[in-house]
Amino acid sequence: MTNSTGFLAGCLSYAQRNTTADMRRPPPGRQSQCEGLTTEEESPFLMDTQNPSVPPHAQSRPAANNHPNRRHPHPRPGGGLDHDHTRHTTRFTLVGNHLAQHPELSLVAIGLALHIQSLPKGARVDIKTLAARFPEGTTRIAAALRELEAHGYLRRIRERTPGGRIITRTISCNQPGHHRQAADAHSPAPPKKPKQRTPRKPLPAVPQPACPSPTLLQTATDLLADLHRHDPHLLLSTCDTTHLAPGVAAWLERDLTPTAVRQALTTDLPPEGPRRPAALLAHRLTAQLPPPPPFRAPAPPPAARHPLQNCDGCDRAFRAPAPGHCHDCRSSLPEAA
Repeated sequence: MTNSTGFLAGCLSYAQRNTTADMRRPPPGRQSQCEGLTTEEESPFLMDTQNPSVPPHAQSRPAANNHPNRRHPHPRPGGGLDHDHTRHTTRFTLVGNHLAQHPELSLVAIGLALHIQSLPKGARVDIKTLAARFPEGTTRIAAALRELEAHGYLRRIRERTPGGRIITRTISCNQPGHHRQAADAHSPAPPKKPKQRTPRKPLPAVPQPACPSPTLLQTATDLLADLHRHDPHLLLSTCDTTHLAPGVAAWLERDLTPTAVRQALTTDLPPEGPRRPAALLAHRLTAQLPPPPPFRAPAPPPAARHPLQNCDGCDRAFRAPAPGHCHDCRSSLPEAA
C-alpha cells in the first residue's frame, strides 16, 4: 500500500506539471503591447515559492521602435504632426505665420491670400477669374476676399484711366500694418538722378593741307559724306566731317584721286564695324598719309598755233598771226636782198 500510494502521488504531480496555461482577458487598465490582446500564464509548477532559476520573460519593444527609418528616438506617445522639410531654392513664396495661423480668418481666406501673394504683378484677381481657377464658387470667394480686406491683407482702389474708364486696382499686403500710406502709393516716384555721361574722347589730330583752298576742302567734305554709301558703319556726323576734312584735303593735294582716298579709308574694316568710325578714319588719315609727290620742273608753255593764212604771192596756206607772204615768197622778194 505504501508503494501504491507513493506511485499515485507521483503520477498526480506529473499530471499537474503538464497542465496548459490558462488564457484570460487583461484586467481593466492594462493593454497589450502587440495586438490588443493580453495573455497571462500561470506558473506550471505547484510550488509555494517561486523558482529563482527561471529567467524573466523578455518584453517585446513597441512596433514603432522596430522601424528602420524612425526619425525620433522617443516618439510622442499621443502621435501628432511631424515635418519632412526640404529647402526651397526656386519658385517659392514667403508667408508669415500671422497669416498661415490667423485665429480669425477662414481656411478659404488663408488659402486665397497665399495664392494671391504668389501671383506676379499685374495678374487678375477678380472674383470671376478666381472662381474659374478654384472649385469654390463665387459666393465663398467673394466672402474670403472681404475677410482679407477687413483684416488688411487686401486693399482695393478705384482709379480712372486716361480714357475715362474706372478700374479697380487690388493691392496685396503680406504684412498688414506695415503697408505704405495711400498718399505714398499715389505720389509720383522721386526723379531719378541723370546719369553722368562720361566725356567723349577727342578725335586724333589729322594732317593739314599746305594750301587749304575752299574748293579742295569742299571736295574732301563731299568724299567723307559719301562714305556711308560704301559702308553703312561709316556714317559721320557734321562735327566729325568738319574735323576730318582737312586730313582728306592733305591727301588730295598729294596727287591722289578721290577714288584712291576712298578705297584707302574703307578697305579692311572690322566685320562688325568700327566702334568709333571717326576715330578710325582719323587714325588712317594720319598713319597712312602718303609722301608728297616728287619735284618736277614746270613744263614750258606750248607753242602758239597761229591760224592758217593764204600767201599773197603764191596763194599757199601757211600759219601766221596776220595775212602776208609765206616764208618762200618773203625770201624771194627784193626787199629781202
